[in-house]
Amino acid sequence: MKLVQLLIVILCVQFNFSQSKNQYHISFENAVHHEAKIQATFSDLKTDTISLRMSRTSPGRYALHEFAKNVYDVKVTDSRGKKVMVTRSNPHQWDISGHDGTIKVSYTLFADRGDGTYSQIDETHAHLNIPATFMFAPALKDRVVEVTFDPRKDLNWKIATQLFPVGNHKYTAPNLQYFMDSPVEISNHSLKAFTVQSKGSEYTIQFALHHLGTEEEASTYFEKVKKIVLQEKEVFGEYPEFDNRTYTFLACYMPNVSGDGMEHRNSTILTSTRSLAKEGMDRNIGTVSHEFFHAWNVERIRPKTLEPFNFEASNMSGELWFAEGFTSYYTGLILCRAGIISQEKYIEGLARSYNYVWNSPARAYFNPTEMSYQAPFVDAATSVDPVNRGNTFISYYSYGSMLGLALDLSLRNYKDYLTLDDYMKLVWQKYGKAEIPYTEEDLLTTLREYTGEAFANEFFTRYINNSQIPDYKTLFANFGISIVNNPKKVYFAGVPIMFKSNHAFISDYPKKGSPAYITGLDKDDVILRINEDVITDEKQLSEVLKKYTPGEKVAITYKRLGVEVKTEMAFTAHPDIETKLLQNASKEAINKRKNWLKAK
Repeated sequence: MKLVQLLIVILCVQFNFSQSKNQYHISFENAVHHEAKIQATFSDLKTDTISLRMSRTSPGRYALHEFAKNVYDVKVTDSRGKKVMVTRSNPHQWDISGHDGTIKVSYTLFADRGDGTYSQIDETHAHLNIPATFMFAPALKDRVVEVTFDPRKDLNWKIATQLFPVGNHKYTAPNLQYFMDSPVEISNHSLKAFTVQSKGSEYTIQFALHHLGTEEEASTYFEKVKKIVLQEKEVFGEYPEFDNRTYTFLACYMPNVSGDGMEHRNSTILTSTRSLAKEGMDRNIGTVSHEFFHAWNVERIRPKTLEPFNFEASNMSGELWFAEGFTSYYTGLILCRAGIISQEKYIEGLARSYNYVWNSPARAYFNPTEMSYQAPFVDAATSVDPVNRGNTFISYYSYGSMLGLALDLSLRNYKDYLTLDDYMKLVWQKYGKAEIPYTEEDLLTTLREYTGEAFANEFFTRYINNSQIPDYKTLFANFGISIVNNPKKVYFAGVPIMFKSNHAFISDYPKKGSPAYITGLDKDDVILRINEDVITDEKQLSEVLKKYTPGEKVAITYKRLGVEVKTEMAFTAHPDIETKLLQNASKEAINKRKNWLKAK
């Protein structure tokens, strides 16, 4: 038996070494000017014409990104260095013919945005998102990928990635999908790690930190990361089976990056301009909580609409209210359970999403599923024409977070032993652990299995298929939480005001139904006076508004396109609420709240 096993191992190794690979090499001699030099070799080609592409999308993002625009000085030869024919059928593709079974490609990449989508190259690091960096051959998507990084020794660069190390700065991926999903941080970073246990298996959790802070700050922050990793495991009951038994955080807290977080199968990118020395210690940690939760929810509990991930067009998914939104709900909840924020701070923080979601006029146009469909237009997407998103869109992150909160509290009120944690465990066992992509109908079916048909059908009918507001006042009261509003506070306009050169500009389109909308004010109008009070700065505006109560009418003088206009506006009560812990909550409510928010 042992001899047979040995022969199988030998055959597998021989097959791995003999099969054709897509090979890359990347170097950074001109990092000071944000350039990388990339060579690629594609061999054993069976057709006369082979197409190479730059991706238009990036795993974890839902919008299009035209990465080909940063590629230039493209040269293509056969195995002997002879130039071959290259034609361009579209802006993202190079069609190559007349080769001898092998093509060698070289090109220059310009990269200067460090976040979860793009790449950034300078003398602090090479921050590489693979779709933004490497050409690929769609026809060869099932081949093993081998990439050699040439880190700058003079800058003490080291490599951190979920790709599989081979040695001598060489890494592999089993196929194109895994390769594209594997970001790389090459820098003079520190690396901290600890081991976790799960169902008899041991995994290493690594934290690669590129920052300008101290070792003491890094150690303090890493302790917070550990608490999050441990608490999130309790939601699902186990860790995923991380490939190579390792999960890697790629944290880059540098002044030259752009703030972001992006999940991947066995790693996540965390970028922020906030250093750990300042408010970054508290403000960056929420992204850690959010992105690590994605190791279960999105990376393995995965919507069918995201499979397979399309590198040539955007995937449209109606389940992002669950994939992103429920993850957002757990983001703050985990920080509370881990003791990183207090119960009081967590409860008070719920009001932000509540006010944004439930005071939005957009619910009249789209339910949570339809809001999810908007992702290709809003997820770091760019366009030059103005949009009316303030009136038509609610982020599926926030919308889903509020629905996750409502479902969790509703379950706990319905029956004492029901919780969202256990529902997530059931979804994990059915779809995530088995890596069976789910549909929205599967989420409903699973909730029916967990709670019974009546509860599940009502929740989906009211809040997912429609846009009704859950009865938060009753739900909160059962957990010793109150909703507080200020009926005397006036709602000025329903528009953001920007002050510039002592002028008060309306900087966005008025919210439908707001005093400004009803009055006919619009974006770019300049508010000159409220009654006889001249408005020149934010403090002055705040003081003027204190004079009035809801229901009062005032004269508004504004300027539009250089013409001064006078109109009348009626103030209404400000719709925003606050969420607070009840001081006189019942013992039962306090116990329910404790069971909800305590460490697991």
